Amino acid sequence: MRRTRATAVAALLALGAALAVVAGAYATTERAAAPTAQTGSDSALIKCGKTRTIGFMAPVTGPAASIGIQQVHWAQYYVSTYNKTHKKTKLQTEDTQLGAPTGTAEALKGAQALAGSPNVLGVVGPAGSNEIVGVTKSLMDGGLAWVSGSSTRTSLTTDGTRTGYMFRTVPPDAIQGPTAANYIIKVLKYTRVYIIDDQETYSTGLADEVQSRLKAAGVTVGRDGVSQQQSDFSSLIAKIARDTQLVYIPWQLTPKGIAFGNQMKAAGKGSIKLMGADGLFDSTFAAVGSHVYDTNFPLNPKSKIIAGFKKGHGGDGEYFGAPTYAATQVVATAIDRACKKGTATRASVRAAIRSTNIPAAQSLIGVALRFNRNGDLSTAKKFGLYKSNGTVFVPIPG
Repeated sequence: MRRTRATAVAALLALGAALAVVAGAYATTERAAAPTAQTGSDSALIKCGKTRTIGFMAPVTGPAASIGIQQVHWAQYYVSTYNKTHKKTKLQTEDTQLGAPTGTAEALKGAQALAGSPNVLGVVGPAGSNEIVGVTKSLMDGGLAWVSGSSTRTSLTTDGTRTGYMFRTVPPDAIQGPTAANYIIKVLKYTRVYIIDDQETYSTGLADEVQSRLKAAGVTVGRDGVSQQQSDFSSLIAKIARDTQLVYIPWQLTPKGIAFGNQMKAAGKGSIKLMGADGLFDSTFAAVGSHVYDTNFPLNPKSKIIAGFKKGHGGDGEYFGAPTYAATQVVATAIDRACKKGTATRASVRAAIRSTNIPAAQSLIGVALRFNRNGDLSTAKKFGLYKSNGTVFVPIPG
C-alpha cells in the first residue's frame, strides 16, 4: 500500500454509493473475544500522566514511503486535534520500510522496540498484511493491541491467531475481492483475465479471492507472480495474450504498478484494461491512462475532518491514509478510557479497544467504529470502485 496523490474532489461525492458486498463473517455486531493469554507486560501499571504514548508503525522510508507518509500525516492530524481538548498524546514512530529487502526485519525491530518501551499502551499499524504476520508474536508477547488502517488480508483476523490483539479500520479482502470480481463479471462482462500477484501476503490473498470468484463464473484466468524487487516486466508481459481483456494487479508498491502499466503500453498491449487494489490507489497510478481501474477504502464524503485535513495539506486528501486517522482515534480513545484512574495496563487498553463504540457521526470512514469478535469492523461492508480519467481516479456510481 503507498504514495502522495491529488485525488479529485468528485471522488468524495460518490463514495457513499460504492458497490456493497456483504461478507457474513463480518456482519455480526459482537465484540471481539477477550485475549486468551497474559504476560508480565499485560499487568504492569503505566502512569498515564500528562502525556500518553501510542506506538505507530508505518513505512516512513523505503519503496512504500509514498503511502506511509499519508498514514503519518493522518495519524499526526488526529493527534494534533485530539490534544486541543484532551491530555497530551504523542506517537512513538517506528519505520517498517514496507517493500524493502530488509522490510520484514525492520518491522520486527520496530515491534520489539514498542513492546519494550515502558510508556507505550497501544499501537497504530502496521500498514501491510505481510508485516503483521512478522510482528504478531513480538506485539502479543508485549501485551500490545494494535489497530491497522490498511492491512486487509482476511485470514489475519479469522484464523484465531491474533484474536483480542489485532483490530483494523478497513474492510477485509473478503469484501474487497468480491467487489472487484463482481464488477469484472457483472458490469464489464469480461471473460479473459490475467492476474499477477507480487508474492506478498496482502497481494496473494486478494489475487486468490478474485481468481476463485472469476473461475467460478466461467472466466478464463491466467495467473502469475512477480517479486516486489523486479522492475523489468517484459518477459511477464510477453506471456499475456493479446486478447486478454483485463490484467488484475493487487500490488503494494505504486512505482511498480506504474512501471508495469507503462511497459504494457510499450509492448503494444496498452488497450488491455488494468485494475489495481487499494495498495495502488494513487493519482500517479491513475495517470498511467484512462484504461486503469482501482478499488479503495470507504470514506464519509461529508466529513468535516476531511475538509480540515485537505486545508492543511494543499487540498490533497491523501485518502489512502485516512483510515489510519480512524485507527489512531480508536487507540487514543481506548487509552483515555483505560486511564480514568490515572494508571492503565496494556490489558486494560486492549479491553477498551475491544469495546470501542464510536458513532458514525464522529467517524471519518462513514460507519460507526465497532469491532466484531474477530477484530474486524462490524459495520463496514463495502469497498469503492474507481476508474481513471487519465489523471485521477473517479468513483464509479453504483
